[in-house]
Amino acid sequence: MPIDLTYSADVEALVERTRVFVRESVLPVEDDNRGDIAAAGGDDIRTTLQEQARDAGVFAPHAPVEYGGHGLSMSDRAPVFEEAGYSLFGPTALNIAAPDEGNVHMLAHIADPEQNARYLEPLARGVLRSAFAMTEPAPGAGSDPSALATRAAKVDGGWRINGHKHFITGADGAGFFIIMARTSGEPGQRGGATMFLAPADTPGLRVGRHIDTLDRSMIGGHCEVFFEDLFVPDEAVLGAVDRGFEFAQVRLGPARMTHVMRWLGACRRAHDVAVDYVAEREGFGSVIGNLGLAQQMVADNEIDIAATRALLVRACWELDNGGQAGNATSIAKTFAAEAIFRVVDRSIQLCGGLGVSDDLPLARLSREVRPFRIYDGPSEVHRWAIAKRTVGAARRAAAAR
Repeated sequence: MPIDLTYSADVEALVERTRVFVRESVLPVEDDNRGDIAAAGGDDIRTTLQEQARDAGVFAPHAPVEYGGHGLSMSDRAPVFEEAGYSLFGPTALNIAAPDEGNVHMLAHIADPEQNARYLEPLARGVLRSAFAMTEPAPGAGSDPSALATRAAKVDGGWRINGHKHFITGADGAGFFIIMARTSGEPGQRGGATMFLAPADTPGLRVGRHIDTLDRSMIGGHCEVFFEDLFVPDEAVLGAVDRGFEFAQVRLGPARMTHVMRWLGACRRAHDVAVDYVAEREGFGSVIGNLGLAQQMVADNEIDIAATRALLVRACWELDNGGQAGNATSIAKTFAAEAIFRVVDRSIQLCGGLGVSDDLPLARLSREVRPFRIYDGPSEVHRWAIAKRTVGAARRAAAAR
């Protein structure tokens, strides 16, 4: 039986509306501000673009229908998010940018009704933004979440949180935080983490400096965040006590794949710019696109884009069928992060001096996609996890013989 890789008519229509909206309404804003969301107006431009996205019928494709979204599955999100990612500002316009998109997904799966009303609905509707606070300065949690050092101590009626986070995306201007804190055990031990919900204006929660990074398109920056005797009530627990790492898996695998979707759109734009250039630029007695070395780079870009999309489709299929898809998402994320950068880098090379200038979007696209090899788990950590699963399976098979 052949595998059906088609999308429904409704999804195809949403993809096309997204394509038109992003090119006509979002790309000009990005280009005018060279991909810098703060220069474009921060939350003011976010509000404007999201209102336009609502009018265009493309807003919040991932969010539950009852909260104003389209309720798409992971598989159906892929082509829509890719079209949104064609502009660096497209995900913000559709309310599918990190970390809000991943937080919507997680809250929809594990939050209780009261938490949904207080946090999920306004987030899904774009009324406010959010932040996911897990990463810490060394020796705290980073690529190894078991090093979690931020601690929540049980007190009457709730929990008292103390700790220091950094590289918290979207923290400046977020309406609320999802905080990962240790409720049992010691740093280096597995388990013992709990997620807590806290409004941004809660006493004891302080957003510190912006940590400057290569990318400029993520609203709210990447910030230090401090918790200083922050009190949260018992009803602020998201999921269950001591099961934070387990419940966070609901978010992490899908969020890695939506990163792939968005950055795939960005590298497609880079590829399109380069192909248009080499199809017209003349040199050495021919258009550059007719020269063998240029053709190889064009072909390699096509291969990397197609392979990324294929791995993404497989991982999303596994997620939609109820699996954790740990191996599939690690494979897709690792390959995509490196392939997408290769596509953008080749596109710069094809365009020569213009490629590294601000006359084309390629230089800023390169800056934006490079961190993807670190965000949501460095490539090396994913490779380690893939190998560990593979060797472990071989050992179990040998023991069963």
